[in-house]
Amino acid sequence: MLLLLGCAKQSTPQGGPIDEDPPNIISQYPENQSINTVPEEIIIEFDEYIKLDNPSKNIIITPRLDKDKIITTALKNRVRVDLNQELEENTTYVFNFQKSVQDASESNPAQNLKVVFSTGPTIDSLTVQGRVNVLFPDRNTNYRDVLIGLYRTQDTTDLFTSPPYYIGQADSTGNFQLENLREGEFLAYAWLDENNTLKAEGKNENFAFIKDTLTITPETEKLLHFNLAKSDQGEFKLNRSTESGSAYQLVFNKGLRDFALQHSTDYNLSFKINDDRVKIYSDQTIPDSLSLQIFATDSILQTVDSLVWAKFQESDRAKEELSVTVASGKSFFENLKMDLTFSKPLAAINYDSLQVVYDSAQFYQITPEMLSFKDSLRRDQLQIQLFVPDSLNQSIFTLSASDSTFQDVENQYNLQSITANFRKLKRESLADEISGSVNTGATNLIIQLLNSKEEVIKELEQSNQADFSFKLIEPGIYRLRVIEDTNGNGVWDPPNFATGRQPELVYYFLDPETQSKDITIRGGWTVGPLVIQSIPKSGILN
Repeated sequence: MLLLLGCAKQSTPQGGPIDEDPPNIISQYPENQSINTVPEEIIIEFDEYIKLDNPSKNIIITPRLDKDKIITTALKNRVRVDLNQELEENTTYVFNFQKSVQDASESNPAQNLKVVFSTGPTIDSLTVQGRVNVLFPDRNTNYRDVLIGLYRTQDTTDLFTSPPYYIGQADSTGNFQLENLREGEFLAYAWLDENNTLKAEGKNENFAFIKDTLTITPETEKLLHFNLAKSDQGEFKLNRSTESGSAYQLVFNKGLRDFALQHSTDYNLSFKINDDRVKIYSDQTIPDSLSLQIFATDSILQTVDSLVWAKFQESDRAKEELSVTVASGKSFFENLKMDLTFSKPLAAINYDSLQVVYDSAQFYQITPEMLSFKDSLRRDQLQIQLFVPDSLNQSIFTLSASDSTFQDVENQYNLQSITANFRKLKRESLADEISGSVNTGATNLIIQLLNSKEEVIKELEQSNQADFSFKLIEPGIYRLRVIEDTNGNGVWDPPNFATGRQPELVYYFLDPETQSKDITIRGGWTVGPLVIQSIPKSGILN
């Protein structure tokens, strides 16, 4: 008996049903739908002990209050919200607790927990509803993090500078409804509030806006649609320009999309873009400063058009080594494309030491006709194209370049040899085709076939052509994405809030039965025809 008593332990009794019931309200102040009340705090009592889950994020308050002054606490079975600020006269306030109040034992959230009251004699009852869509969603995109904000037209703030007057939140499918609104004119925005500031970050958060003024009246029912996209909205400018060894460097305040330069001399110039920097090279020293007209464009098509005086002189600084990066490991059928990126623009290539080897004794000799540069002044991105007939049975093809094969504009050579392997696919292992049509009415389209990692495998640029076809595809899981290339520049253009330009629309094929984006294809299969439908533009739909 003594031994048994010594080994005994206290523990929580096991068994019994799991508590699946949400906490229920016993009493609250002010009572829901109260009028002519100006509370200093909100108090809600429940029928069991409760806890709070991130109330600063999960409690949505409209119209706007200063959340930094609000203190929310939970003690036993009571939630208390201290407002610590003045409320507007004749205004309906809504405190939507969503799932922030949960029971203490099993975290079951209180259902439909709202406190609505008015500081005046009536409760505002107008609503606005709609849908949000993220143009380039990733695997972790959560539509519940999308906020919808209404700003009064007389306000001087917007989604980048201050929280909105009215605010709502999308559900998991992207639908939303803002309730208890008053009559008036508003500007409507939406953003993916990943950092919980109740306003959008102009550099790294998806956002959308509606250009037209939203007029809310009892007679009109409004349906809104937002297409969210990410882009750096900051002003674009040239920060500085300076000599960099024997080259000349321009430093901008953010990344560049395009760059061009003009000069009225016989000197041969080239350049290298590295995010927010451009380094300009000359094939020889220049005794005097050279006048250069530069044209730079950022991601939202803001431009810098400036005149700089550049110097290209001898320098004692050690020259940067020439490095080469090859996008290796890709598969191909017949058309082998090899992309090489250099740390500086090239001046010359020794073709004798540049080959594609496919067994120990046989190779293709690379010739100038197989090469192409992205830009005649931007000779740092090189593509080598080679046709390999299906009758050749070897499966591995290796790009081989010895040291000193490539010479840059500063007379530096690649010091290391280069090898990169590519895998040739067999015709019988390939899927025959994915085909379909784009039902949008857009003139210019970019149609992309993506792999499971959202990488572009194949791409078509089409004008006045709705039908598409991708042939001879490696088996796997794919997605189809379409960009409405409104301006025909061959790339997707993001929104520009300052000028009111909306993003070019992007949409995916969705399986009409499962609503999945994934398309599974196997060897010998033909998939299609698939129909890709458009989506509404950002705006007021009715």
